[in-house]
Amino acid sequence: MPGIAVRTAGATAGQRRAAFHRWGPYGLLAIGILASIVSAALTGMTRTEEYVAAALVVAALALQLVWDRAARSRPVPSPAGAVYYFARWALAFLLSWLNPFFAFYAVTGYYDAGRLLRRRLVKAGLFATAVTMSGSQIGGMPPHGWVLWLGFVLVLGVNVGLLVVFSHLAAQDDEHARVQTATISELERTNTALQQALDENAALHAQLLVQAREAGVADERRRLAAEIHDTLAQGLTGIIAQLQVVAGTPDPAAAREHLDRAAALARHSLGEARRSVHNLAPVALDNDGLPEALRKTVAEWGERTGVRAGFTVTGTAEHLHEEVAATLLRIVQEALSNVSRHAHAPRVGVTLSFMGDEVLLDIRDDGRGFDPLAVPERTSSGGFGLDGMRARAERIAGSLTVESEPGHGTAVSARVPLVRHDR
Repeated sequence: MPGIAVRTAGATAGQRRAAFHRWGPYGLLAIGILASIVSAALTGMTRTEEYVAAALVVAALALQLVWDRAARSRPVPSPAGAVYYFARWALAFLLSWLNPFFAFYAVTGYYDAGRLLRRRLVKAGLFATAVTMSGSQIGGMPPHGWVLWLGFVLVLGVNVGLLVVFSHLAAQDDEHARVQTATISELERTNTALQQALDENAALHAQLLVQAREAGVADERRRLAAEIHDTLAQGLTGIIAQLQVVAGTPDPAAAREHLDRAAALARHSLGEARRSVHNLAPVALDNDGLPEALRKTVAEWGERTGVRAGFTVTGTAEHLHEEVAATLLRIVQEALSNVSRHAHAPRVGVTLSFMGDEVLLDIRDDGRGFDPLAVPERTSSGGFGLDGMRARAERIAGSLTVESEPGHGTAVSARVPLVRHDR
C-alpha cells in the first residue's frame, strides 16, 4: 500500500537523522582535529594555542557527553537545547579562530538549529554559524586588513543568502511532506470508508437476492394458484354442471349433448393446466388474437350458462403482448365465473376498448349486485375472486375497479397499458 511504503521510508529517514544528531558532532569534531593537526604547520599555531585548542576539544567532548545524557529526558526544542547549541557554537567559533579547519565541527550548527532552537532563535543560531563558517573560509579570524574584512562581509553575505534559499526550500519540502501526509491520511480514511461501504453493499446485495428469491417463489406460487383456479377449478365447475344436467334429464339426446360439452370442457381444462405449469398463453389465444378469443369465450359461456352474453370491441384493435392478452382473458373468465355463481344475472356485456396507449376491459351484468366493501380478500371457498383479478392487472402495471350495489348489478373494469406483441 502507498501509505505503508511512505511511512516505512519516513521511519528509515528518521532513524538516519537521529543517528546523525547523536554521532555527527563527534565525527565532525574528529575530522576537525585531524585537519588541524595536519595543517598545524601551515596555520602557524603556537604551543600555547595548541594547549588552548586541546582544552577546548576536551570541553566540546564533555559538552557533547553531558548533552547526550540530558537529551534523553528533555524535549527539543527547549531552553536546555538552546544553551547546548550556543555553547557548542562558542566552542566551535573559538576553535575555528585558533585553526580554520575546526570549521568542520561548526557545520553541525546548520543541521540541528531547527531541532534544538525555538522558532524565534533559529535565525540567530544560523547567522552565528554562518559567521564562524565565513571566518574559516577567508583563512581564519580575525581578518587582517580591509581587503580581508571586505571578503569576510561578502562571504558572510553569500552564506546568509544560501541559508535563506535553503531554508525556503526546506520549508517547501516540509509543507509538501505535510500535505502529502495529510493526503495519505485522507486517502486511507476514504479507502476505509469505501471498504465499509462495499462490505455493506455486499451484505445488502445478498439480502436483496434472498428477498428477491423469496418474492419470486411466492409470486410463482400465487401465479400457479391463480392459474389453477382460473382453469381447473372453473373447468371442473362447468363439468359438474353439465353432469348434473345429464343426471337430471331422461332425454338421451340431451344427455349426449351435455356429456359432449363436459368432455370438451375436460379437454380444454387439461390443456390449460399444462400451459399454466409451463407459464404459456391460454389455449384460447393459441390461434386467435384477444378480441376473437374473448368473443368465443363469452359466447361459449353464454351458451353453457343460458345467460344472454354479448361482446363488443371499440377502437382500433391491436395485436397485444401475450402477457397482456392472457391477463385480460383470465380477468374475463374469472368475472364470468363470478357472474354464474353469484349474480344470477339475465344479461352480461363485455366490452374491450383500445384507447391510445391503454386498453380498457369492462364486464357488466344486471344481476343482484353486492357491497364491494363487505367482500373479503379471499372467498370462503379458497378462490381468488376480485382480489385475484386485481393482482393480475397490477402485475402488468394496470388497475382494476369494481362498482356494485345490491340490486343494481356489477361492473368490473380493468385498465392496463397497451403493450404490442413483440415481432
